[in-house]
Amino acid sequence: KYIAQLESQLGTRLLERNTRRQSLTDAGRVYFEEARRVLEQVSIAENAVERLRATPAGTLRVTAPTSFGGCVIAPLTATFLQRYPEVRIELDLTNRMVDLVEEGVDLAIRIGEIRNEDLVAKYLCPYNMVICAAPDYLARHGTPQTPADLVDHLCLSHTVWTARHEWRMPGVEGEVRWKRHAVLRC
Repeated sequence: KYIAQLESQLGTRLLERNTRRQSLTDAGRVYFEEARRVLEQVSIAENAVERLRATPAGTLRVTAPTSFGGCVIAPLTATFLQRYPEVRIELDLTNRMVDLVEEGVDLAIRIGEIRNEDLVAKYLCPYNMVICAAPDYLARHGTPQTPADLVDHLCLSHTVWTARHEWRMPGVEGEVRWKRHAVLRC
């Protein structure tokens, strides 16, 4: 049935048939050989893709926030590259918002909420920011007793925090918010 449909589609006979046997016509031999070559090429293509899947290779473009990338991601790259020697990593440490498609980024690691719902995101780990002060500063300016007291202190701020218009921190009596007024941002 399938042979008859193929012969009809091609407009020629592929098989000579009689009651005792079947044999390929000249057109049938040509078609068979070409089809076999095509199937071999498909097999080669499938094997090539499978090798790529089994053994990662090529350039992986990664972007991460400056502090997290330097402290967490960069140290992990050596182990990753030992495990996958055919991979090259381009690590861009930046706190700016990156257009993944426009800049050809394969993987973006970010801190906080995802603003673009078109992106596929996965939670990796907690990342806690801390507020700290030098003992000398506290001796000169006093030690804040509550988060609300920070409004009266000179603050150095991380750009992740200052991307917002205000700082927020959980307090004993609920969340405390105050306008940012960092004297230095890094």
